[in-house]
Amino acid sequence: MSKLGRVTAAIVAAALIPMAASAQQYPTRAIRMVIGFPPGGGTDIVGRIVAQKLSESLGQQVLPDNRGGASGQIGTEIVAKSAPDGYTLLMAHIAALSILPSLVPKLPYDPAKDFAPISLAAIAPNLLVVHPSLPVRNVKELVALARARPGELQFSSVGSGSIQHIAGEMFKLQAKVDMLHVPYKGSGQSIIDLVSGQIHMDFGAIPPVLSHVKSGRLRAIAVTSEKRFSLLPEIPTISEGGVPGFDMSTWWGLVAPAGVAKEVVARLHTETAKILRQPDVRAKLANVGADPGGNSPEEFAAFIRAERTKYARVVKDAQIKLD
Repeated sequence: MSKLGRVTAAIVAAALIPMAASAQQYPTRAIRMVIGFPPGGGTDIVGRIVAQKLSESLGQQVLPDNRGGASGQIGTEIVAKSAPDGYTLLMAHIAALSILPSLVPKLPYDPAKDFAPISLAAIAPNLLVVHPSLPVRNVKELVALARARPGELQFSSVGSGSIQHIAGEMFKLQAKVDMLHVPYKGSGQSIIDLVSGQIHMDFGAIPPVLSHVKSGRLRAIAVTSEKRFSLLPEIPTISEGGVPGFDMSTWWGLVAPAGVAKEVVARLHTETAKILRQPDVRAKLANVGADPGGNSPEEFAAFIRAERTKYARVVKDAQIKLD
């Protein structure tokens, strides 16, 4: 090696020493966890559960920072443009990293390049529910009825491009049926109309619809996940009902800005995985209809990519547009 090369290498090595030492000592101050949705929703609840426990295990405060707006885009952009030092994290939502890339032509961040995945935090299937007046008790009967009455059955959602909308369009494609999507602005009125029988069905989030299922005002016929849901093991999957390969769940996961030190990612993953195994955390997640995650950074990165590919195909094939 030339003298210039040795000098350059020495300079680079010297610059890396403080970075490595800093990563080993991490964290030395409070950490901000950006939550891209307002308080009270699923992302906020999952984020605060993880933030509280990380504060205890890391010995530094992890402070939730709600930055709602644009289906999570605002908060996600903030983290994408933050310093990659491990002191700004994002409780990511499926929409921001896997669905919106196919719906929004120019996102203010690159979902594939701007983040370092840490771990899946929680995953929650939706529940396919129908009004009791609909003469179906399982997916097979629903598909038969939809084929006999093309374009007549209606399914609600909380808005175009939402999880419920995507699930309904995926169901239409895979079951080869024609149903009418009725978008609402939020879940309140959609559930009122569903319970009153003005809407036939919904691929709803579990917490808002489960009480109506238990009271008999709605009938649950399937979960939208690939496997049966641990909290509702008696309810079959849509795949079991005759639509093979159907798999759609809401998920949340912890990510950092791209470029953060591997040691920092490893520390955050280790602590998060421990947290998600704790019985009280699992119980709290169950209250929002979710199972805990805890996979490795590499597994989580692959999962996000696979989800992005899956939803890109659905959005294209169903020609889904935002309002």
